[in-house]
Amino acid sequence: MSITYLEAIREAQAKALRDDPSVFIYGQDIATFGGAFKATKHLARDFPGRVLDSPISEDAMVGMAVGAAISGMRPIVEMQFADFSSIGFNQIVNQAATHFWRTGVPCPLVIRLPSGGTSGGGPFHSQSMESLYAHYPGLIVLTPATVGDAYSMLLDAVALDDPVIFCEHKFLYYHLKADSLPTERLPIGKARIARGGRHATVVTCSAMLHESLRAADDLLHDGWEIEVVDLRSVKPLDTDTILASVARTGRLLAVAESFPWGGVSAEVVSRVVADGFHLLDAPPRRLNARDTPIPYHPNLWANHRPTAAAIATALRELLAF
Repeated sequence: MSITYLEAIREAQAKALRDDPSVFIYGQDIATFGGAFKATKHLARDFPGRVLDSPISEDAMVGMAVGAAISGMRPIVEMQFADFSSIGFNQIVNQAATHFWRTGVPCPLVIRLPSGGTSGGGPFHSQSMESLYAHYPGLIVLTPATVGDAYSMLLDAVALDDPVIFCEHKFLYYHLKADSLPTERLPIGKARIARGGRHATVVTCSAMLHESLRAADDLLHDGWEIEVVDLRSVKPLDTDTILASVARTGRLLAVAESFPWGGVSAEVVSRVVADGFHLLDAPPRRLNARDTPIPYHPNLWANHRPTAAAIATALRELLAF
């Protein structure tokens, strides 16, 4: 029996509620309705009074969660879409992120962001905001790309005493399945070599991991062995694993679904240039979504975000240098 990425998130929340009475979940339509994507389906029934509907105010949602967290609770806040978290931005970056550093009192909360694009989602329901939140000290920013990480990293996030931005990708909710939940896990802040290789390194995260793996499959037909690094966590960022991979391959392509200006891919390239320039046999490259608002039309959207074909093309250009 398989389990989907979405079901893994639901199971992690159920386990957190079961194991720790200080955990509760707060968000819009998450109780009886089960949330926009059903990530909390039946949890209100199974844990009465601990899965709570919020007002339609992301600012109020995060503000309440901050207050609860500094009072000893461990809230999980569900945003309907990552894009809407901008309404609670002040509470996240100026209250949650700074609270421990101002007061010495931890602020253990998790904000779940259904992130990334889906066909027809458009500019208000498709953004990847991990780069934005990673800019701010005090926040942990996670980007699980597998069913196992969706489960184990959410449990680890709830256990942390720091505020966590948990970027779960909507496209993976039903498209990604595993045979079972994990019994072992890597620690938060540790990247994973998703595929070994020797000719070039792709550093990526979230749904772009799977596009990158497909691109690596394509290039294997031509004899190119591409190493793929799944960041898993973008704040903290595992620079050591990235540099070790580049040392093996001599070439770097950083891939992200977010917009190109700044961001995770830019940070990866910057760190490799600063700390591993001597390891490079070619100029490092990065591939992001186009620098435009995200289009609604499925054909336009398919050409807006990096795809396996676009990643394969970028890799061929990198390998030809």
